[in-house]
Amino acid sequence: MSTGNSSASGQRSDLSRIKTWWRTLGGDRFAVLPPPTRSRYTQSDGHEDAAEMFAVQGISTDTSFAYWHWQSQDAFDRTGELTGELYLHWGGDHATVTAGLGEGPDGYRIVNGGPQGAFRLDKVTAVDADGLPDPRDEAGVRQFLARIGAPRPRAVPPVELTAAEERWLHDRLAGPVELAGAEGFVTALEDRAALTEEETTRLLALWQQEYAGSPSSWRGWRPLLSALLRHGHPAAWEAADLIGPASSDHLGDHPCERSEHALRARALAGHLAAIPGWFRVHRTLHQPDPVLTARDLCGELTARDTPEGSTARLFTVLLGAVTDDRRACTPTGGGGRSDRAAADALQRLATVRFATDDRLPHALRVAAAQAAHDRVAHVREDAARWGPAYTNLTGATAADALAAADRYEAARDDLLSGTGPDLTGYEGALGDLYHRYRTLSPADVRWLRARVADPSTAVQGIAFCLELLYAHGEATGDDLEALLPRWKKELTKQYRTTYTEWRHPLVTLTCLALDLDHPVAADLLAWWAKPKPLWKNPVRLLTHLGAPDEAKAAELWEFIVAGEHDTGHLMTWVLLRARLDSTHPLLVAERLIGTPGVRDYVLHRVLIGVADPAQPLWHYAIDPRSHSWWRRAQEVADDPRLSEAARAIGLKAARDHCVLRYPDQVRPVLTEGEVAAARAWAEARAGRTAAD
Repeated sequence: MSTGNSSASGQRSDLSRIKTWWRTLGGDRFAVLPPPTRSRYTQSDGHEDAAEMFAVQGISTDTSFAYWHWQSQDAFDRTGELTGELYLHWGGDHATVTAGLGEGPDGYRIVNGGPQGAFRLDKVTAVDADGLPDPRDEAGVRQFLARIGAPRPRAVPPVELTAAEERWLHDRLAGPVELAGAEGFVTALEDRAALTEEETTRLLALWQQEYAGSPSSWRGWRPLLSALLRHGHPAAWEAADLIGPASSDHLGDHPCERSEHALRARALAGHLAAIPGWFRVHRTLHQPDPVLTARDLCGELTARDTPEGSTARLFTVLLGAVTDDRRACTPTGGGGRSDRAAADALQRLATVRFATDDRLPHALRVAAAQAAHDRVAHVREDAARWGPAYTNLTGATAADALAAADRYEAARDDLLSGTGPDLTGYEGALGDLYHRYRTLSPADVRWLRARVADPSTAVQGIAFCLELLYAHGEATGDDLEALLPRWKKELTKQYRTTYTEWRHPLVTLTCLALDLDHPVAADLLAWWAKPKPLWKNPVRLLTHLGAPDEAKAAELWEFIVAGEHDTGHLMTWVLLRARLDSTHPLLVAERLIGTPGVRDYVLHRVLIGVADPAQPLWHYAIDPRSHSWWRRAQEVADDPRLSEAARAIGLKAARDHCVLRYPDQVRPVLTEGEVAAARAWAEARAGRTAAD
């Protein structure tokens, strides 16, 4: 059995051996970054570290490189033992990186994730004639469980086990069981409904004993709850209640009056996680038609004033149900790219159709209209591309699809008037549609102001809405007054905006108060001047954009050239300077090219981010998946006001964008026409030299 602490026994740890090997790498056109610190937390951080290392060491910027970041470092435990795959990220030419990394250090192997994936480094382990590891080999057991898919995504069917594999798993649960290490075995068996009633009962007793105070702390509760429900164990319902809303999917897999009651109560109490299970149970027990099921549930949700994301979540569930039903009737076979394209075409058409489906309540049609905003053009392309085969894929003729698109476009403005995105969900989803708000309609302004004034709007929603109003010059004293009762208790909390296009809402509110010369500005500045909380110190200077003056500009500039970590400071200085000089911020940023103390990779991001001063992009790096960043890069590349050096920066950013390299990664998904137009644009500029 592995001790999990080789350094304590006088051996070098995995981390030490891997670092020793890592230091031997590098050569012609390939470099490796030093092992990470906490400051290199994401892939974007890794690319910024590479740019800085290249600049400091005089390495050509077209050199390929590899690195791992702090999140990857979690593959090691505190003693340096490798307890999971170490993800090695990279930039540049994939073939060069592959050759540069080689097969890995002795005793380890590297799995190549392909041109769009990471490399994965892990230990070399041994298996027997049945492909099974020694139960005492922790790394071998982990790799075996990963191979058979434990855990696996819910939508992915489990691979079939051999008799030897299933027997090996049951053997791990025979006799005394260490619950903390049994999760993978329990998951692998119950994924195949193979956990026996006797095993389930023994595991339940252990779970109740060892995790009495926090049952969800054991990650194996999910397969165990599934087994309890499957076997009809009387403790199943008590266990589901103890876990709470997180158990909703499992209850949805076991439809009965009791599960329906629990799921309905959770959904009406505002727990979005309960909606999919409630939908499945209601459909099974009462109404097989998914559209009518959605109608029934929507009526209950809207009557209870549930959170704004409830209807959107219900629509997503409805959409998945109807597309799954259709695919079940017309299977396309191999599960490859053609299957994925067919499924996408089916889902796009269903979305567009639902926006004008009178069987659905208005709230669901609005949710459909929002989802269809970026899909209707795809429906038109699908109808033209698939031709006669379109009917086999979707059950509709190409003419039907085009008519549905026409109906949607005729109804869209009325449906979407006074609406907006779900402000409570994943912030990346808000970033994906940020380009829609480059200009604001009067209806947009009314909606944004209403959300700012709504006491139920949380910090993320306030940040998004207030930033848009402020940047477009639409924020007013009324917006400020609406937030005054909330700023001390709510807006002074930490909210990370490093990966968003908007700033912390208290930064934006302070800027607005300063611009309006509102009496609360003094109180806000006094709060910013305090030493705590510590989270605010890196962003305090961003408030200088409000009521700018030369003293604020000088303080910001001193911070920038001192080489401190930039979290929007150069962007703030450029926008501030543009306001003071009454000039376009692009021209301000352009003048900084080659300035000592200004890091190139920060300046390049700022140059593109300020291309439209009515909606600056505050993300700390150029987002290669973003419509907004792609369009700004194009505009900088083609702006006749700019020097060739500045335009070359825009051109390089555009050439590195996923629109040209990996268009399927852009969100929202691009149409084929948009991809073709982007490539034509790049080809027309093929003779121009991008910045190094």
